[in-house]
Amino acid sequence: MNKLRFYHNHILGIEGLEPQEITSLLNLSDNFVENNRSEHRKLNNLRGKTIVNLFFETSTRTRTSFELAGKNLGADVVNMQVSTSSISKGETLIDTAITLNAMNIDILIVRHPESGAVKLLSEKVNCSVINAGDGTHEHPTQALLDALTIRRRKGHLNGLTVAICGDILHSRVAHSNINLLNIMDANVRLIAPLTLLPTQTHMHGIEIFHDMFTGLVGVDIIMILRVQNERMYGNFIPSIREYFHFFGLDYEKLKLAKSDALIMHPGPINRGFELDSDLADDVEHSVIREQVEMGVAVRMACLSVLIKNFDHNKS
Repeated sequence: MNKLRFYHNHILGIEGLEPQEITSLLNLSDNFVENNRSEHRKLNNLRGKTIVNLFFETSTRTRTSFELAGKNLGADVVNMQVSTSSISKGETLIDTAITLNAMNIDILIVRHPESGAVKLLSEKVNCSVINAGDGTHEHPTQALLDALTIRRRKGHLNGLTVAICGDILHSRVAHSNINLLNIMDANVRLIAPLTLLPTQTHMHGIEIFHDMFTGLVGVDIIMILRVQNERMYGNFIPSIREYFHFFGLDYEKLKLAKSDALIMHPGPINRGFELDSDLADDVEHSVIREQVEMGVAVRMACLSVLIKNFDHNKS
């Protein structure tokens, strides 16, 4: 493996990372994939370290993935229950940071409904911070695990054509993937109705389509996004039936892509709304289960490098 090149104390987003930094994280993640598939998967890399999961939004996949990653590395992992903590009683983010500093933790993993909240916390705590999703801003570890999944299947990222489809307006997953794919020289297409596209998309130098039947032609990767009803205030789509007809992925639309195209979804899947149920389980094309597996390895890599960097900078 090439020498690790990642010198940040926090992972708050993909924007601003260099190609070699992303490659280093993916290379390290590859090692952890093989380790996690072995009989002796438990390591002691982070023995004596404390990791706190602080999720202001509900999560199953991401929180569990970070918890497994920390435990596989030998760390002590604490899940803070926001609903029963002082935070639910009106404690500010600054007060939360003061409390966490008094606990002498090593890594804080935060999911928050407001864009920028995780960055604010990172400026106030005496530990490394990983952004597990802030508002509609970024979800960096999701983009990294998506990249690892693609690279292990395709061998590379550069030159691939990736279509990101659906609710791009509300998706931090889409924003992080756009950043990463641009950095790694992939070709990005966005496919969505006008109501679900952010106005600044033209700034990314990407192709935009409002129709799956033209946007999917010749693509290598199809990333289907979850329609985030909880972030919608107003009518963004006419009905589930109409949305699936025009923007849901089924076998008919899949034929437009390359014959070996891969289908991805960050989960949870709204079957029959965003993605045909049989297609979601089609192992010839769907790598959704692999994404979950890669998530643990990527998060192990992120935890490892941040502990190493933070310890080095303190010494």
